[in-house]
Amino acid sequence: MELKHIALREGRLSSFLKQELGLSTGLMNRLKWAQRLYVNGQSRHADHWVTPGDVITAVLDDDQPQYPAQDGPITVLYEDEHLLCVDKPAGMLVHPSRACCTGTLANYVLGYYEKTGQKSAFHPVTRLDRDTFGVVLLAKNSHVHGLLNQLHAEKALIKTYEALVFGKPGQPQGQIDAPIARLPLPSLLRQVHPEGKPARTLYWVTETYDGWSKVLLQPVTGRTHQLRVHCAYLGFPILGDPQYGTEQSLMLSQKLGLSSQALCARELSFPHPITGTPLQIQSKFHV
Repeated sequence: MELKHIALREGRLSSFLKQELGLSTGLMNRLKWAQRLYVNGQSRHADHWVTPGDVITAVLDDDQPQYPAQDGPITVLYEDEHLLCVDKPAGMLVHPSRACCTGTLANYVLGYYEKTGQKSAFHPVTRLDRDTFGVVLLAKNSHVHGLLNQLHAEKALIKTYEALVFGKPGQPQGQIDAPIARLPLPSLLRQVHPEGKPARTLYWVTETYDGWSKVLLQPVTGRTHQLRVHCAYLGFPILGDPQYGTEQSLMLSQKLGLSSQALCARELSFPHPITGTPLQIQSKFHV
């Protein structure tokens, strides 16, 4: 993909890349070292002096990943030339790991791009645990990825999750404000700890049943396992969660036939990073 701009002023190429094209400093540096910055068709350094009428081009082609593209199940919820939103099922990794380099969402998305003739790399903006299901937002190039990450940092990307929890929260709605830290190695789990990083979650109870409830959750911060840790901390662990559940919640989960955690990334709301149009993407899954 190429970003083009015809200069209406004079100045260093770097200033056009940041202001007119909106490139992040990190992306600009990567393109500079890869010699993917051009003025009037000639490769130029970022300090090149640009004059009115010059055509600036930034080539955003991504390097080939170290994992294969695969034909697999992809449910597209929204797509345009900049974005792709898909529904990830439970049990699927988002990105390959050392132990598993096939059968992940990344493999299938690359396969989808190949099949549809798109030269895009895998740029996840939101990530889900293996057993969490629902909406995953992807950028189709590193520039849009940077813009979406900026929206995320500015709290303009709102994520709403749906979950089944053990018991019933004390209040019909509220905020969980409890810092989260990693458990001592070799554990990969997290815990609420006074020396942890700040973490906040909003919640609303939408339905109550005999011994369990359905809730909506909105993470204000984005700590690893935040929703699962926060719900467990307040005494209503997410049903089907083998890592943060209690003996009672796991017994109820088994009774209800839940084979994995009942946590769905239900909706993403954000302004389109290029057009500014408000978007609201909803998963086809429910808990």
